[in-house]
Amino acid sequence: MPALDGMRILDMTQWEAGTAATQALAWLGADVVKVEPPVNGEPGRSFGQGGSDSPYFIAWNSNKRAVAIDLNKPEGRKLLLDMLPHYDVFVENYGPGVIEKLDLGYEVMKKIHPTLIYARVKGFGSTGPQAHYKVMDMIAQAASGAMSVTGNNDGPPMRPGPTIADSGTGTQLALAIAAAFIQRERTGEGQLIELSMQEAMMYYMRTMIATASNWGEHVAPRTGNGFGALMNLYPCRGDGANDYLYIMIVNDRMWQALARAMDREDLISDPRFSFGESISANSEALSEEIAKWTREYDKREAMEIIAGAGVPCSMIYDTQDLFNDPHLEARGFIQDVEHPAHGSIRLPGSPMRLSKSEVELRVAPALGQHTHEVLAQDLGYSENQFQELIEKKVVG
Repeated sequence: MPALDGMRILDMTQWEAGTAATQALAWLGADVVKVEPPVNGEPGRSFGQGGSDSPYFIAWNSNKRAVAIDLNKPEGRKLLLDMLPHYDVFVENYGPGVIEKLDLGYEVMKKIHPTLIYARVKGFGSTGPQAHYKVMDMIAQAASGAMSVTGNNDGPPMRPGPTIADSGTGTQLALAIAAAFIQRERTGEGQLIELSMQEAMMYYMRTMIATASNWGEHVAPRTGNGFGALMNLYPCRGDGANDYLYIMIVNDRMWQALARAMDREDLISDPRFSFGESISANSEALSEEIAKWTREYDKREAMEIIAGAGVPCSMIYDTQDLFNDPHLEARGFIQDVEHPAHGSIRLPGSPMRLSKSEVELRVAPALGQHTHEVLAQDLGYSENQFQELIEKKVVG
């Protein structure tokens, strides 16, 4: 049985932070019903291309059902509130003032559904002098300090590539929702959950804040690509932009294993390269020796030799490598699913593997695909009633 079988979530999210949270819960077996405006749906559906069902939307909305309701119409808002008691959780991540304009805040919904778990994501939270600022992933990365420690010291701040402010906030929101659901099972009480993207992103900054800033006493430097010869990036054979190997060595045993894997035991006995201060003082010279070796191999060959010797390292996977990786293929992580508009597409599956909870990966739903199904399930709507709502353009 799926771990969250029986949990029902009314998902009024858009873009990524909220959708990442509800997708994670859907992967664990929750019944997630995504509510979108008719005609165009949420903005992520067409992000990056014309039409609907963009790769971006598909990436963040698998395993959900979709209904299309016009919440700007009084009948649409009433329909949503009629559905509400059939759900355990309501989730939204709209910008400042949008939910208030729709009059769908926590206090309104709590009156209708007293044990509701109401979860929301806001860029800077709903209180404080910056609560009215609009925030998206890159803004939260800037506001959390992440950009300040990314890049080289002689260059400007740099944005980390992954959308970790959005998806990272979503992951934390999913954890909070699961915790609140368990608490409700024990106490019978619902509650309000709020995540600030700025605060959530600072979770991923804790190591840098603690070790490189001493909890804000001074400014942490940019990290660049590494720290000396034993924690750094090395070029491999080939001229591609990602033909590199990253090596990270933290003790003498690993250093000796690296030297032996390179067939360079002479480096171990070289006093310049004894583990500790000597290596630090002669980092540039050692880096040249390691780079001479890595340039003789392509990045996968170099990884197999070095990692096979017990040294933490990885080739730099580009996005094409990931979808052709024998290891991920062997684990069944990359899966083929059928999409009505795109045909067969390859998607990463859920990284959460529970031995007693298995949920099949399902492609993201089409706009309004389950509107009648959900209204019939929740409110007993007949085909005629559903057609009347379509004619009034309340649903799509």
